[in-house]
Amino acid sequence: MINSNKNNNKNNFKVCSLFSGCGGLDLGFKGGFTHNNNQLKSLPFDIVFANDVDKDAVNIYMENIKYFGNHKILLDDIRNVDPQDVGDFDVLLAGFPCQPFSNAGNRKGVYDSRGTLFEEVFRFISSKPPEIIIMENVKGILSTKMQNGNKVCTEIIDRLKSVTTRWGEQVSYNVSEPMLINSSHLGVPQNRERVIIIAIKSIYGCTPSKSDLFKFSIKFSQSDLLVKNILDYPTNMPNVDDVWALAPQQEKLVPHIKRSWKDIPYDLLPERLKRIRNNMKEYRSPNFFRRFNVNEINGTITASAQPENCGILHPYENRRYNVREIARIQSFPDDFTFNNASISQKYKVIGNAVPPVLAYTIASYCSAMLNNQLTSSTNQIQDSKQLSIFNFLHELQIA
Repeated sequence: MINSNKNNNKNNFKVCSLFSGCGGLDLGFKGGFTHNNNQLKSLPFDIVFANDVDKDAVNIYMENIKYFGNHKILLDDIRNVDPQDVGDFDVLLAGFPCQPFSNAGNRKGVYDSRGTLFEEVFRFISSKPPEIIIMENVKGILSTKMQNGNKVCTEIIDRLKSVTTRWGEQVSYNVSEPMLINSSHLGVPQNRERVIIIAIKSIYGCTPSKSDLFKFSIKFSQSDLLVKNILDYPTNMPNVDDVWALAPQQEKLVPHIKRSWKDIPYDLLPERLKRIRNNMKEYRSPNFFRRFNVNEINGTITASAQPENCGILHPYENRRYNVREIARIQSFPDDFTFNNASISQKYKVIGNAVPPVLAYTIASYCSAMLNNQLTSSTNQIQDSKQLSIFNFLHELQIA
């Protein structure tokens, strides 16, 4: 039978986490961590199941289990997991693999076997319909199409609106539009765009919206987001000595870079970059080897962590950011450690993670919905002052 937890006033809600990675999304839902010297309160969620297929991510998740509770994370392909073997849950988290949709990857979309893993999410939903469903992915999913020609996001939303359970019952959800959110707008010190889709059972009487979500952002200032704030930390922190060395060719090029590869003398460029430099218009003036200034907000940290295609170069030292620095850019707390993996895999699992502070905003919003602290009026920003602040910050791209 289908149960709703509406009006039950219980203290904690149970969370099932699929594609958990090293735990960025889970950490945001648990809360109880420090960011920018601000203690973020614990939230009323308990992780009852977590899963990932990446052993390095699982090892790091378990290394930091103090943040997640006493459950274990299952190392296995989600396709091997029977939802009936998982305990009951109220919230389903699903940051399914983004590489098939990423501009940094091959963009094979649903033609990549990982690109249809959202089907596994629906297998869990139909088996145990939760109160709330959270899906997260990269911006590229907005333009990716199914084999039938429908956009992937449209397919997901249409299917979420009415779910047929394994018992043949229908469960209806109010589903948000795909919300393209720059993580820096919610207090993460990184210009990292991600698509969030939130579905909540229709009996709650409200439809999630981006404007509502922004009301639950942590308090932060523009200076909190700048690179110089990221680099202001004690040298005795964990993982500060973990630096992935540059490749030999990168070592030759990086010392010449002040802002980007365009600073490199032409005769030192590899042939591939010479061809691009010779025809910048055709290649749309790409910005390889981007080095961000200390007074800027850093760009997206990717799983590949390659200086050519993401902002991972230190602003004034000729190296990649160290592991602690990229963890701070991703908004992980400073005592969240990354030890049980090789150096390249540490960068990978951090780059793949959902920023915990972004997740914390989503979780705070979900807590309010589940505890009946939202009304239908929250589907619009009523306060004109709040609306003007939202628009002002959005225009500045710092909110």
